[in-house]
Amino acid sequence: MSEVDPEIREYGAENITILEGLEPVRLRPGMFIGSTGPSGLHHLIWEVVDNAVDEAMAGQCDHIQVTLLADGGCRVVDNGRGIPVDPHPSDPTKSAAEIVLTVLHAGGKFGGGGYRVSGGLHGVGVSVVNALSQRLVLEIDRDGKHHYMEFVKGGNPTGPLKVVGNSPKGRRGTAVTFWPDPEIFEEVEFQAQRVVERLQVIAFLNRSLRVDFEDQREGKEQKVTFKYDGGIIDFVHHLNAPKEALFKKVGYFEAKEDSQELEIAFQWNSGYYEGIHSFANGISTEEGGMHAEGFRKSITQVVNKYARSKGSLKEKDENLLGEDIREGLTAIVSVRLENPQFEGQTKTKLGNPSIRSLVERVTNEKLSEWLEENPKEAQVIVQKAIQAARARMAARQARELTRRKSALGGAGLPGKLIDCTSRKPSECELFIVEGNSAGGSAKDGRDPRTQAILPIRGKILNVERARLDKMLANQEIQSLISAIGANVGDEFDLSKIRYHKIIILADADVDGSHIRTLLLTFFFRQMKPLVEAGHVFVAQPPLYSTQVGNEKIYLKDDQARKRFLEERPNHKAEFNRLKGLGEMDFDELQSTTMDKARRTLLQITMEQAAMADEICSILMGDDVDIRRNFIQTHAKDVRFLDV
Repeated sequence: MSEVDPEIREYGAENITILEGLEPVRLRPGMFIGSTGPSGLHHLIWEVVDNAVDEAMAGQCDHIQVTLLADGGCRVVDNGRGIPVDPHPSDPTKSAAEIVLTVLHAGGKFGGGGYRVSGGLHGVGVSVVNALSQRLVLEIDRDGKHHYMEFVKGGNPTGPLKVVGNSPKGRRGTAVTFWPDPEIFEEVEFQAQRVVERLQVIAFLNRSLRVDFEDQREGKEQKVTFKYDGGIIDFVHHLNAPKEALFKKVGYFEAKEDSQELEIAFQWNSGYYEGIHSFANGISTEEGGMHAEGFRKSITQVVNKYARSKGSLKEKDENLLGEDIREGLTAIVSVRLENPQFEGQTKTKLGNPSIRSLVERVTNEKLSEWLEENPKEAQVIVQKAIQAARARMAARQARELTRRKSALGGAGLPGKLIDCTSRKPSECELFIVEGNSAGGSAKDGRDPRTQAILPIRGKILNVERARLDKMLANQEIQSLISAIGANVGDEFDLSKIRYHKIIILADADVDGSHIRTLLLTFFFRQMKPLVEAGHVFVAQPPLYSTQVGNEKIYLKDDQARKRFLEERPNHKAEFNRLKGLGEMDFDELQSTTMDKARRTLLQITMEQAAMADEICSILMGDDVDIRRNFIQTHAKDVRFLDV
């Protein structure tokens, strides 16, 4: 038995701590927003915006404005009903607005009749935004009066809610302006592209809602407006734009029943991957759930039934599998319902059984009608599925052949893999390194117990333009699959991965960026659970080095160099541009890029699956003009392309 610490021997009522108000949020922010990194920082914006979207879903708001202020703050304005300003029954000395901003889980979405459906219901509320801000200003226009209230340092009011004037004519709604607390967050700089992508999805999902975005920060100024009268039909057009659609029409149907409603839009393209993106009350359900299951099951039944009725499938033919039918499908499944039940690892999986039966029943009826009414398009869909079935059989044969060669069967690892000695996946890392010379430096600079090295030769196959059977014939792809050890595609098994960190280590130049993009496309398309579980990272080797006294300083990129010079305006030493990993000494590579205590890694996340799908298609697809426009538009955000 271990020795008892005398200071904690006693455990009585006096040891029980009661945290008041918003204290728990500041003490354990990760419990409420997931992390204090970039994801948690941007979650503050989503909480405020979701409240405005709930007003739109209630039919009370048609305009939302989001502004990144020059001083680092964020302002969200809507023209909804405005947060109630009258005294709250639980504490008549405080307004309802103050209660909403200072009490956890207070709001109009918990059975009070303010909302029938709500996206913010599974969130943590605007009170958490207040708790994690160094300052927050609340402005409400309601009943012709302009109300104002300010909070500082974690939600402490500077005074009560007060009327400071009359509202502009016809103006109503809520404005929340907040400045994240730098004592809480690792970094308080918002990423414009991340915000823009989220706002665009919101506009697609809420037909005719106008969403304005403005960035007022110096050197990053931009204005964007999103408004889609076609709603999710426009969303499908947008996602399929970088691909080759098989026909011009976008299929669409909707239905309402009791307290549930659904919208589904769909179109097939000539690609090899399905893109079914599901949403519940405007929230992306990246892990799917009952609504996505119902759609997948129904579409398989309907297309098979149609193919047999038209003679495309003979009596002796086997049914098409769901994966055959969904090859090249882009679809949006958007549902709205009271009391959504979210589950799964990241609370992004919808668990309401009632919505599955509604989606299944409506899809059976409406999709059958659509196929009969659009025979040309229907025949194209069936033929595409039949071709996919043939390719699936060819891929199965390729898998079996590859297994016999021990590439996938686990009997052998690729010869060029320099493995680590530990057999605990949770502590093991695999560095995927381009080129043998870089691989040699990485081998000498690694921790042999926990760090493995897999050199790859040149640029791997672009999997965006290849089916699985062709992929399995590619030596570099085989080496990747074998080293990771969890198979590929539909047979990928996350529980079998041999390393919990898969780290892409490529040069900090154009070729290195291309290699990173090819590898990320492969992981996104063929090992998606690996990305979803947060196991894929991008190493960040420095681009520059310089001397400060006797110490050599390494700088990640041009922005780091700029910040360095701002902090040291009298620095006279030259900056050496590091040419490539292969030209670094092993100790240099170790100290800057591989040492766990000093390196910087970018974790690849799946926050916006639909947008990630679109970017993969743009960067790796066939449409050169769309790719060029994308790169020109987002050149200023180049440091975020790998995020």
